[in-house]
This record gives sequence, C-alpha cells and structure tokens, in this order.
Amino acid sequence: MASTWTNNIAIEKIADGEKTDTWGQITNRNFDIVDRATNGVGTIDLSSSAAAHTLSTTDGTTGDALSDGMYKVLILSGATEACTITISPNDAQKFYVVINTSGYDATFTQGTGDNVVVANNATKFIYADGAGAAAAVAEVDAITADANGVVAFSKGITEESVAITSDTEAATLDLQTSTNFTHTLTENVEYTFSNPAASGSVSAFTLKVTQDSTTRAITWPTSVDWNSATAPTITTTSGGVDVFVFITYDGGTTYYGFTAGQAMG
Repeated sequence: MASTWTNNIAIEKIADGEKTDTWGQITNRNFDIVDRATNGVGTIDLSSSAAAHTLSTTDGTTGDALSDGMYKVLILSGATEACTITISPNDAQKFYVVINTSGYDATFTQGTGDNVVVANNATKFIYADGAGAAAAVAEVDAITADANGVVAFSKGITEESVAITSDTEAATLDLQTSTNFTHTLTENVEYTFSNPAASGSVSAFTLKVTQDSTTRAITWPTSVDWNSATAPTITTTSGGVDVFVFITYDGGTTYYGFTAGQAMG
C-alpha cells in the first residue's frame, strides 16, 4: 500500500511495511514540516510573480523539498504590482500570519469564496477554509499593527467594568484590573489610585459614582489636578450619577481629573 499525506500540511503517512530504506528520511521531512507549520517564518519573494502568485503546500509526490505554503508566518516582499496570492491546494485548511512589506497590496484567495486583502505595510491574521472550489479566505478578528507600530482593531472594543466597594471609608481603584470603574456609595470614602503605567506611558480611566440615599462625600487623592485646582461638588440626590475621567502621564505623580457628567441617572 502506498503512502498517503495529511491534507493540510502534507505530512507523509507511511503504509505498513513500506519505505524500509527511506523511513528515516521521510520522518525527518515530516518533523521539518511540523516545525515550519507551527513556528516557521518565511519570506515570500513576489519579485517574479507580477500580478499572480501561488502559495503551495506540496506533498512528497513532488519531491522532498518543503514548500512555502507550510510556513506559519508569511513575510511578503519584492512585489512589482498588486498581487493575488492563491492558496493551494484548495482543500487545505490554513491559518497564516501575513506581514506585507512587499510595496503593494496583496489579495489572498483559495476558491470562489471570499478573499482577504492585506494592504502594503499591514499585518493580518487570515484563515483559508479548504472548501474546495468554493473555498474562502477570511480575516481573523484581531489586533493588528502597521509598519509604524500603530495598532488597529478590526472590530469594536469591549472593556470590563469593575465595581468597587469601600471599607472603613476607603476604596482603591487598581489600574491593573480595569480602565472603567463604578462605585455605589454606602459611606463617605477616600479614593486611592494604584498601579498606573510607568512614567512615559499613559494610564486613563473612568469612574461612575452613584450617590447613596444618605448623602456621602468623596475625598480625592491629592495627586488629582482638577480644573482651576477645584474638585467638583458631587451630586447629592439619591441615586444621582456622576462620571469622572482621569489620566496620568507621569506614573501617577499627577492625575488630570475631568468631570464628564453630573446629576445623571
């Protein structure tokens, strides 16, 4: 019985009793394929591809050489024009990290389904569904960065909101746990802001305060710099909502405080 190959990265499966003289060579090639498919970074030179390039994953029937389609990370380079890159074969499921430094946009396709365009100087996570003639390529929703390190989000951003409580008239907003806090007052409270980013980086956060049925007072950290050096007067109405925004550029030495809204709710 002849060898067969796995569909996605072309690992050779030796039949019982076969390849007695080349078993070691085939096994080593399989290990090289696994190494390339899990962590391999390959430069895909498009300088001679013009407007079309095939990104192939070939099995042992075409020789022992590894193919570019086996890499996990693809660095595109040298394009002379916008290029369509066809993932082959069309029944192989693939996941790639694509870094396009080729000078032109690159379009990834596998079949008649959807394609993904990776703009020049962009990075994207893509997958090919291996559905045969109708195969599609899709972008994995992710955080990406351009060549300048500017981060882009492919979808909206959802952040966790942390509800804090006070104990013996004290409460801490730990900036390592969230950038959005809520606090329903149950007593007078003195706030502490902890764990900001180091000086040279920025920490910014919001605080929603809901007043108790009995009017409670807030003591702010002395490091907060309010407009005209005057802290806002919080809403005294039961259930009244005040929202504040804070930002520090120097590791918490100074927090600039802003009133986003008051007497809401």
